[in-house]
Amino acid sequence: MSRKRVAVLISGRGSNMSALIEAAKAPDYPAEIVGVLSNKAAAGGLAVAQAEGIATASLAQSRFPSREMFEDTMTQVLESWEAEIVCLAGFMRILGEDFVNHWAGRMINIHPSLLPAYRGLDTHARALADGATVHGCSVHFVTPGLDEGPVILQAQVPVLAGDTPETLSARVLVEEHRIYPQALAMLCRGEVSLLV
Repeated sequence: MSRKRVAVLISGRGSNMSALIEAAKAPDYPAEIVGVLSNKAAAGGLAVAQAEGIATASLAQSRFPSREMFEDTMTQVLESWEAEIVCLAGFMRILGEDFVNHWAGRMINIHPSLLPAYRGLDTHARALADGATVHGCSVHFVTPGLDEGPVILQAQVPVLAGDTPETLSARVLVEEHRIYPQALAMLCRGEVSLLV
């Protein structure tokens, strides 16, 4: 079985990255994590990836004169790893259209809501403010519109009485760690694709 080469983009602790790394340890998993790139040098997930023997890089957008140059450099790093697929795992930057189109159909993201509800940030607080009874997470293809790409997999969690954004987030995160490796495997096996 030829495994797809996958790079992960993070900005923080990389808990979803860790879930993908763990899944890829299974001999029958159709992907291998070949590199982890962060836009923050202090991201905790970089040390986790290094400890697993995975290549890492950090690039601060502030050091580049333009977003285009920053994203061109990101692509150069990803291609130096011969990445075939890019997974966004808490990468807290809006990506430009050229970068997104370069990786069209080969870049996926995990988002903490049941898309199309609650695109963008603060999803758990917004769900609670709306009195939602069900919340969850989505893995979707990345397209130029924010959190607008076609959904690959979703998981629901009930909103409980007394929930705070933190308690709700913790339950959603468990589901994120479950469905992200599943969705990546589906993409690697060709079971889902983005029609562009």
